[in-house]
Amino acid sequence: MAADNLSAVLYKQDDLRLEQREIVKPGKGEVQVAVHSVGICGSDVHYLRKGRIGDFIVKAPMVLGHETSGTISEVGEGVTSLKVGDRVAVEPGYPCKMCDFCKAGRYNLCPEMTFAATPPFDGTLCRFYCHPADFCYKLPDSVSFEEGALLEPLSVAVHACRRAGITMGDTVLVCGAGPIGLVNLLVSKACGASRVAITDLDEKRLEMAKNLGADLTIQVEKGKTAEEIACHIKQLLNEAPNKIIECTGVESSINAGIFAAKSGGIVVIVGMGKPEVKMPVFNFLAREVDIRGIFRYVNCYPIALSLVASGAVNVKPLVTHRFKLEESIKAFETTEKGEGIKVVIQCSKE
Repeated sequence: MAADNLSAVLYKQDDLRLEQREIVKPGKGEVQVAVHSVGICGSDVHYLRKGRIGDFIVKAPMVLGHETSGTISEVGEGVTSLKVGDRVAVEPGYPCKMCDFCKAGRYNLCPEMTFAATPPFDGTLCRFYCHPADFCYKLPDSVSFEEGALLEPLSVAVHACRRAGITMGDTVLVCGAGPIGLVNLLVSKACGASRVAITDLDEKRLEMAKNLGADLTIQVEKGKTAEEIACHIKQLLNEAPNKIIECTGVESSINAGIFAAKSGGIVVIVGMGKPEVKMPVFNFLAREVDIRGIFRYVNCYPIALSLVASGAVNVKPLVTHRFKLEESIKAFETTEKGEGIKVVIQCSKE
């Protein structure tokens, strides 16, 4: 069993293979994680079907996966914060710790960032994975492996809501009810937003959003202009939302969010779509609507963990499909079809 490091390796576009890889020993300051659960992210599917995301291009075989939890199976030199047997969530990116961005506490902008399953770095969809100990977070007994894996998308939402400055009394519009939209719904509510509305084309996803606590679900009609959609949103809310979290990356949705925003409000763009989109610049300039981007997250894992451990956020309903590591190809096909919400792969044989 110790020799088994089955891994899901992407060789090139549309070429995902399951193969054995060497089990690497942890280096100084690192731990070896016996991976238990890995959630499939939209970026994983994008690499599989497109072979790239922007400037990140798959040029050599790469293990997929970055939403990860597992058990410490070995510790490297100098590691005292964790021990063999500890259950952990893995924050998949680690920076150089030396540059100005790292020193200023914005390590997500580090130009030397090493991020799992972002070319050229291998991901975590395997039996064993080595990672810096200080980017592994011990899970309390009350938090499951699946919840630990979902701390990654939840951290995206924590960062987005912090960038938006969501607080008590805010009226929030979340555009898109996919996994990232839904965790932004959950975190917005935890931040104290008085009302959270969410949009999507898919009625089933909106039903999930309603069950998770959305105050208003809005099914977007195809063929409507961004201004028409925004007008409809404001009519249903009876006001303009002051905080917008855009999670689709679709041009029409981004613009609908801008048109819907209250003057002086904030639009945070989370979703990544086309490299370039047209935006109503005069509209948001004249109304002093702030447009903000996010890139992953920074110093968010401890907050995400505390939200789950305290019960302030419940991510369990998001997991709708489960597969074994040996079924990875089927798991990706299920994700690509949009069946359910979150697909989780169990890498452990237990």
